[in-house]
Amino acid sequence: MTMLTRIPHIIGGKEASDSNRFGPVFNPATGEQTGEVALADASTVERAVSTAEAALPGWRATGLAKRTAIFFKLREIITSRQEELAEVISLEHGKVPSDAAGEIARGLENVEFCAGLLHHMKGEFLEQAASGINVHQTRQPVGVVACITPFNFPAMVPLWMVTAAIAAGNTVILKPSERDPSSANWIVKAFHEAGLPDGVLNVVHGDKDTVEAIIDAPAVKAVSFVGSTPIAQSIYQRATSQGKRCQALGGAKNHMVVMPDADLDAAADAAISAGFGSAGERCMAISVVVPVGDIADELVQKIQDRIGELKVGPGTNPENEMGPVITAQAKERIEGLIAGANDSGATVLVDGREADLPAEGYFVGPTLIDHVKPGMPVYDEEIFGPVLVVSRTDSFDEAVSLINSNRYANGTAVFTRDGRTAREFEFNIEVGMVGINVPIPVPIGAFSFGGWKDSLFGDTHIYGPEAFNFYTRRKVVTQRWPLASESQINLGFPTN
Repeated sequence: MTMLTRIPHIIGGKEASDSNRFGPVFNPATGEQTGEVALADASTVERAVSTAEAALPGWRATGLAKRTAIFFKLREIITSRQEELAEVISLEHGKVPSDAAGEIARGLENVEFCAGLLHHMKGEFLEQAASGINVHQTRQPVGVVACITPFNFPAMVPLWMVTAAIAAGNTVILKPSERDPSSANWIVKAFHEAGLPDGVLNVVHGDKDTVEAIIDAPAVKAVSFVGSTPIAQSIYQRATSQGKRCQALGGAKNHMVVMPDADLDAAADAAISAGFGSAGERCMAISVVVPVGDIADELVQKIQDRIGELKVGPGTNPENEMGPVITAQAKERIEGLIAGANDSGATVLVDGREADLPAEGYFVGPTLIDHVKPGMPVYDEEIFGPVLVVSRTDSFDEAVSLINSNRYANGTAVFTRDGRTAREFEFNIEVGMVGINVPIPVPIGAFSFGGWKDSLFGDTHIYGPEAFNFYTRRKVVTQRWPLASESQINLGFPTN
């Protein structure tokens, strides 16, 4: 028998696996259980929160230059050992190495952005707001914050959340997905190696019960979450009902409009890349291609031709371009949606269930479904797998209306050579992140990431400048230094 790796919590800089419950961790490329992760009960959560609370005064009082030095060191550590981290991601998530490397690169963007915390934490000052009165505003940390991250980006999303929270002076409880938890432990250890004091960043593994215990802990003042829409909505309601800050990012159904004047080869390449990268398990994956007008047949054929060239298999083979989905249950659900597509009136052009795939593991082949319309399960549901659907439209206005009527509004894209069309698309589309000839418009770290409608609960995006707004409170101080002779009693409301 293979010896299972036990994946512990890390609380106060020390590993802790004193748990009565454990969950299995699998290698999705083989279907083999490789480890077991400790699932925290209420007492473990309480210990982690107390540890973070105790570390808060010291970390908040740490000079910003010292904090900055830790982020520079963290960047060096991750950069020099990114192949090691990529392997951890690949073994538990199933991503091929090139995809895992890309995830790390995007996470590093935010490490670099947060290294500029001296600028991001600056307040404001107004001299002589009234006679003899100055006013200044400062940013102060919220306190203990919870970061609850998804399985599909086990390194990138933690690096998006915890970096800004820590840079702003907060202490953190990180609860990663129990499906691929080792990347979070790797990141916490890298932070400690960079000089982060014990207790500032703690990782607690667990399930729904663990998450609820973290949210309900009185010392936890803010909650960041990325996951499916139903869970995002539930977490947002649970946190805000207790007066806590919450940013909860949910699901997506991202459309890519292809205009008649577009370069169809470039559009087909983009649809393949954005639709099947990471086996479609990205909240910014293109899942609906929307050809406009009479180019539909040609575009669909180009996409179909390219699917046959994709190499699917485990990340241990560097030639493979797409790995498995995360679990056997995910594979079953995705294949069930494919199976029902023809019955709902769509046309399955490439059936991923019939692809030549490894016998072991949770592989689903790239799938292409044409003539898909709203009301069909393959359109309405967030499939979160390697399934690309085509919804044909007759006009630009019809394409925009199709997107704007969808409940999800995370990302979208338009492919065109016409600047006016691009401008109108940008102006009229009701989606949080928009690409113009860019199929996956994930902003760089200096901006922010987040959707609209059912793709985001709360009004604050993650990373970038908005993250520092979320993880800090503003305090406004009005000061005056009067002479003794100027003191007087005045019951009127203060004015200028």
